[in-house]
Amino acid sequence: MQINFPLWGNGREDNGVWGNGREDNEAYLAIIIPKNLIFIPKTIPMKNLVVLSGAGVSAESGISTFRDAGGLWEGHDIMEVASPEGFSANPTLVLDFYNKRRAQLHQVAPNKAHFCIAGLERNYQVHVITQNVDDLHERAGSSQVTHLHGELKKSRSSENSLEIQECHGDINLGDLSPDGSQLRPHIVWFGEEVPAMDQAIEIVSKADVLLIVGTSMQVYPAAGLKDFAPSTTPIYFVDPAPSLDSHGRLTVIKEKAGKGVQMVADLIS
Repeated sequence: MQINFPLWGNGREDNGVWGNGREDNEAYLAIIIPKNLIFIPKTIPMKNLVVLSGAGVSAESGISTFRDAGGLWEGHDIMEVASPEGFSANPTLVLDFYNKRRAQLHQVAPNKAHFCIAGLERNYQVHVITQNVDDLHERAGSSQVTHLHGELKKSRSSENSLEIQECHGDINLGDLSPDGSQLRPHIVWFGEEVPAMDQAIEIVSKADVLLIVGTSMQVYPAAGLKDFAPSTTPIYFVDPAPSLDSHGRLTVIKEKAGKGVQMVADLIS
């Protein structure tokens, strides 16, 4: 818990120390100086809580998971709409696909899991690393969010991955980036590098607590992130159908995201 303390003296002429009668959680470090007692602020640093989130978190807001049991995403073969090859073969189809996903964001809202994760910032330094391309974590109030697979509300040059801009409407064939190339969704497609991976590894390596929710952690390279957490860091894994059991520092919670995140919050509060 981050606590900020005021600096004040008590005006006493002796060296006595007594409680200040306050009912809050402030505390004071007393240093005695001749004929004065001065209180120096004492700061208690927050622990780092890292959240790895996936499609299961946004599913409870009505956003479909990445692909269904048949390997399709909203009725499309995944490689048709999530690969450079698919974009080259049929850019109109790909642009329309993401335009619809982007429009859907205006019809959904953050759910309990998103708000609970944001609420953890009251007691922890929270950093969310998400595989989701929506903005629901931000809309729920999370202040530090790293998107591994890009963001629907951004577009970029089809020639330069660093040429990125905000995008709140449709992207159409013929819409150009400042460098003159066709605009495309700012999404990391199959076969492309994950630009934020190094940043994510650094964040996880400093985690005091690791929470994994809404993802089976089966898709690499994101699945390997948990291995970069310090060996003493407790890990909480929320999944309605987990493929592993609790052991050692791993606590498995067999629940959907909303209920499971709240259970973790109760455990670590």
